[in-house]
Amino acid sequence: MERLIAYLDSVRARDPAPRSRWEILLYPGVLALGLHRVAHWLFGAEMFFLARLINHIARFLTAIDIHPGAKIGRNLFIDHGFTVIGETAEIGDDVTIYQCVTLGGTNPTNGVGGKRHPTLCDGVIIGSGAQIIGPITVGERARVGANAVVTDDVPEGATMIGLKARSTLVSAETWLREFMPYGTPCKEPCEPCEPAPDLDRVATLEAELAAMRAELAELRGALGDPARKSGTDR
Repeated sequence: MERLIAYLDSVRARDPAPRSRWEILLYPGVLALGLHRVAHWLFGAEMFFLARLINHIARFLTAIDIHPGAKIGRNLFIDHGFTVIGETAEIGDDVTIYQCVTLGGTNPTNGVGGKRHPTLCDGVIIGSGAQIIGPITVGERARVGANAVVTDDVPEGATMIGLKARSTLVSAETWLREFMPYGTPCKEPCEPCEPAPDLDRVATLEAELAAMRAELAELRGALGDPARKSGTDR
């Protein structure tokens, strides 16, 4: 009971919506994780049919498909549904996964199963719609932004965005917080402007354009606006 209460409190710390622990018990992610614990135990006991049966029941009730073979640590929070977690996926402690995420596997050319799915280390946050593909490792406290597609290892503390995902180069110290919803910084800029201000390319280009226009206006004034004079002569 103490572990259950601690788990519910960990979910409440990451989600301001629930008003009580009882409400969290109705979350599809909580139900899916609870049924997965049973299915994983049966899978380890080689009762594969019963494990799969519970897996299908959980998927029907929650729209979350967690293979019975997946290894999941403490305090996993799956916010909303439509998430797929493959057989050889490994998830550490205090991981947050938003809706429509896939921890998918690669198809081995030799037909042998082996490790095919990702490993998420402690404190990872996966944004909605992200696809984590293959036997890669997402380092501790790393964040994967919404709709990113990750096929390579992610360093510890990195923030990944885009298709194919790339690091925002924001240092872990800059964006290190207790929790970052959806795994993506919510304020501009997404790329650092410190200590090199010229990385803000749009502002730099606009300033250069304004300076060029000012110089052009001065030249026209000094030459008596030759463009107008040539038009008049014609």
